[in-house]
Amino acid sequence: VQLQASGGGFVQAGGSLRLSCKPSGRTFSNYAVAWFRQTLGKEREFVAAINWSGGSTLYADSVKGRFTISRENSKNTVYLQMNKLNLTDTAVYYCAVDPTRSRSRDSPLTGIRSAYDYWGQGTLVTVSS
Repeated sequence: VQLQASGGGFVQAGGSLRLSCKPSGRTFSNYAVAWFRQTLGKEREFVAAINWSGGSTLYADSVKGRFTISRENSKNTVYLQMNKLNLTDTAVYYCAVDPTRSRSRDSPLTGIRSAYDYWGQGTLVTVSS
């Protein structure tokens, strides 16, 4: 399965964007999903994660209070609502699945990159001043 992130674009500092993540060919409604981001020359960093039901979330300190992760399992989609964007939020945003955290094994969420799999192509978010 591959995940497709969409919704990126250009936005002024202080503005908002909503990203969407959908799998191709399969459902991911029974699994935890996370958003990561990456800028040129830097490691891919954790942004936010959500468990299979949407009842548990985890955020990086840098986005806490500004970003909200959510999901609609009926639409097989995970969202990242990004508000109060600033220049440091400019990056390619990726979504990925944690195959070890599921409906039947709902352990605490993690921001460790190696726990996630099925990365897609990402969507570019550019914040301008």
